[in-house]
Amino acid sequence: MSRIPGARLCRTTIRHARTAPVRHAFAHHSYSWLVDLDRLPRLGLLGPLARFESRDHLGDPARPLRHNVDALLRRHGIELHGGRVLMLTSARVLGYVFNPITVYWCHARDGDLACAVVEVHNTYGDRHAYVVRPDEHGHANAEKALYVSPFNDVEGSYELALPVPTDRVHLGVVLHRAGQPPFAASLVGDCRPATTGRLLRLALRRPLEPLAVTARIRWHGIRLWLRGLPVRPRPAHHQEALR
Repeated sequence: MSRIPGARLCRTTIRHARTAPVRHAFAHHSYSWLVDLDRLPRLGLLGPLARFESRDHLGDPARPLRHNVDALLRRHGIELHGGRVLMLTSARVLGYVFNPITVYWCHARDGDLACAVVEVHNTYGDRHAYVVRPDEHGHANAEKALYVSPFNDVEGSYELALPVPTDRVHLGVVLHRAGQPPFAASLVGDCRPATTGRLLRLALRRPLEPLAVTARIRWHGIRLWLRGLPVRPRPAHHQEALR
């Protein structure tokens, strides 16, 4: 089977852990794409199994995604001068996509990491892009700005682990809130060169994976609600990342 240029497929394990006021933890298997924004995969007849479209991410849906990332960074005073941008995300599969988190590693022309962008989506159709500058170990912090879970408000800050992936990806997010124990999530997996054969095998094992991700999120939410976890009011969110 032929190799897909500029892309890796990452078989991942996603874990969430909540300790209070209700203890709840889970792990699910999934897969993600690691792609170069200047070499987004074009899959021909296999296109329905993986599409990468601007409308699914930050910025102007009528402009290329690379343009939108550069525009966002300029608003934060960052200029890549054509440096490489790697994106870890889920593709649109058979017309559907849902990305709880997409990460962009943004490199300057000399190859050094200039910043990372963490784009978060919730199930209400809101999204927000956090622009952070990880240290040499991939660690960064950001104030929470988006209502993600109906059981958490927008208070608190994120401790992020965002090392640049190569053959392995390992992301970590810990939410810290005053007077409450942390909530932790991680995404870990192995990344291998993308081929049409590997894509077909994943598609057969995990058909409509983005829809399955949405279903899992709602299922765990229902379980927590049935266990008495109170729902927090959802504030209006200004979609700054869409401008």
